[in-house]
Amino acid sequence: MSGKCPVMHGGNTSTGTSNKDWWPEGLNLDILHQQDRKSNPMDPDFNYREEVRKLDFDALKKDVHALMTDSQEWWPADWGHYGGLMIRMAWHAAGTYRIADGRGGGGTGSQRFAPLNSWPDNVSLDKARRLLWPVKKKYGNKISWADLMILAGTVAYESMGLPSYGFSFGRADIWEPEKDIYWGDEKEWLAPSDERYGDVNKPETMENPLAAVQMGLIYVNPEGVNGQPDPLKTAQQVRETFARMAMNDEETAALTAGGHTVGKCHGNGDASALGAEPEAADVENQGFGWNNPNMQGKASNAVTSGIEGAWTTNPTQFDMGYFDLLFGYEWELRKSPAGAHQWEPIDIKEEDKPVDASDPSIRHNPIMTDADMAMKMDPTYRAICEKFMADPEYFKKTFAKAWFKLTHRDLGPKSRYIGPEVPAEDLIWQDPIPAGNTDYCEEVVKKKIAESGLSISDMVSTAWDSARTYRGSDMRGGANGARIRLAPQKDWQGNEPERLAKVLSVYEQISADTGASIADIIVLAGSVGIEKAAKAAGYEVRVPFLKGRGDATAEMTDADSFAPLEPLADGFRNWQKKEYVVKPEEMLLDRAQLMGLTGPEMTVLLGGMRVLGTNYGGTKHGVFTDREGQLTNDFFVNLTDMGNAWVPVGNHVYEIRDRKTDTVKWTASRVDLVFGSNSLLRSYAEVYAQDDNHEKFVKDFVAAWTKVMNADRFDVAS
Repeated sequence: MSGKCPVMHGGNTSTGTSNKDWWPEGLNLDILHQQDRKSNPMDPDFNYREEVRKLDFDALKKDVHALMTDSQEWWPADWGHYGGLMIRMAWHAAGTYRIADGRGGGGTGSQRFAPLNSWPDNVSLDKARRLLWPVKKKYGNKISWADLMILAGTVAYESMGLPSYGFSFGRADIWEPEKDIYWGDEKEWLAPSDERYGDVNKPETMENPLAAVQMGLIYVNPEGVNGQPDPLKTAQQVRETFARMAMNDEETAALTAGGHTVGKCHGNGDASALGAEPEAADVENQGFGWNNPNMQGKASNAVTSGIEGAWTTNPTQFDMGYFDLLFGYEWELRKSPAGAHQWEPIDIKEEDKPVDASDPSIRHNPIMTDADMAMKMDPTYRAICEKFMADPEYFKKTFAKAWFKLTHRDLGPKSRYIGPEVPAEDLIWQDPIPAGNTDYCEEVVKKKIAESGLSISDMVSTAWDSARTYRGSDMRGGANGARIRLAPQKDWQGNEPERLAKVLSVYEQISADTGASIADIIVLAGSVGIEKAAKAAGYEVRVPFLKGRGDATAEMTDADSFAPLEPLADGFRNWQKKEYVVKPEEMLLDRAQLMGLTGPEMTVLLGGMRVLGTNYGGTKHGVFTDREGQLTNDFFVNLTDMGNAWVPVGNHVYEIRDRKTDTVKWTASRVDLVFGSNSLLRSYAEVYAQDDNHEKFVKDFVAAWTKVMNADRFDVAS
């Protein structure tokens, strides 16, 4: 501070200590209110998915193709081709996806922001985005960064000789970092893998929902487990981490081989000489990170991973060279100029060596990472690679489809795909759903539901259980498709299989009688239940309904990939599968965020579902009303009534007692009481408890309910 004048200012303008640091155990609702309208520079009526349809797709692709070989002095291209860099950028954007919660992936353009823009595994990808900037600038609002980054990787492969399986536009940008994604709790980059495993020798013990083995990596450590080479051990980590990103062994082998058929690793220098990452660099760097003082204008002097060299003889051509070298030579461990472990061939022919990235008169040894050696030494991966070598066309097609899956896994169902290169084929991982019938009388169906003898609780609970699987993270799940009647969902504990089967048998008969899909009937029955409950409370409402949901079949359903959608807890129905380290209210918050709910929407839905009697198994925790089955605001009225005292009685259960008589009036869970204890949630609860807001409560409940039921109706949305 010497020589500077102290100035006090009231704005919290840094990312140091915040108010919340005083109460680290407090429930943080920020994940429900991220990507606020105030952070978005676009006009309120801007709709990217409408705007991108106006794009001149052919002209854009032509420009991206031209960029690949337009080497710039400020960041020269390896062998005059930016393909490898663009593929890595797209891959590292899409590769953060994990199937456990559907978060991550390339669907939002989040690589522009911290922490991703400054991860150790993303060194120099800031250069790739700057190279793309003239294209983004030219096409403006018609192309998002999210689409452009993924497109650049796909075009790079085309430019190097791999025909594309297809491409879809439609990824809208976000304008601030995602707050909901848990990347791990390590406090240092590349902390030892042991910190996120129960046992690092048992890859399946990696902490869920994480997929990468160390903080700051996309997949596995290229030098080996904790940087110690051991290809067979690395193979097990590769298998687990790719499985957590929704890839099987064949797709994993194809992606590894196809990804390393082009481009190179960079480690020709001193990694410690690099400047700070983008988020820590001084203002004069303008968001450029990892400044290399030893670059000297040569691509061959770049340092990123620390490993140095190309995998193949012709790194700008998509060919079978990866297999030719990996299986054609024996390999031994060596060190790169930057000191990293890498594998190099023994007695390689001079003509099989790739030329220098800057000087074609010089040749260098190719290299393999520990993960590459795993493809040769692991028996399963080796058998797959041998199959690829025997049928090069099969390898190319398998890789192209795996690349498409990698880069589109988080885009949602095919109905969301946009552009002239959308593949015609329906892929099972896209969760296909047949078009539903709309040629039936809604009122006839509602009448049959109302006369079926089902309770309000059965109707509302079944509709909720069907719809609550929706994840806005990757647009999977939801009521459309009625997969709640198929394995594995019909057997999930949280769906009360015995009760569910009875309800579905009623709906199946109504479907046969009316022609309405079971998916539509499930949702419509929820509407019937809510309308009946509102009427009992004195309010005439009509719950909005959209016809046209289809019924998926078992053949259309990848049962294994649906397993991660199983709810382990549902605070809205006051249920938890078992005791977890995470608090019940935190699990409620996580589910609400995945469903796309705001704080007020989460609040009004939970309060309404309590009084409707939708608790799992019919438990009475949180049913703060003597009028169960009526859509009243009693939950909030009694929650905020200071005539009541709240007494813990063990196992996260509480009794609500009359302060004067000490009479037990109700029981509650932590999830119930957090709406009175958390200051933000209490402020919402108080709104709905007010004497003048009975009708607002009903109206808001219906609106939030309709939002949940229609969250997956991409077939009728832009």
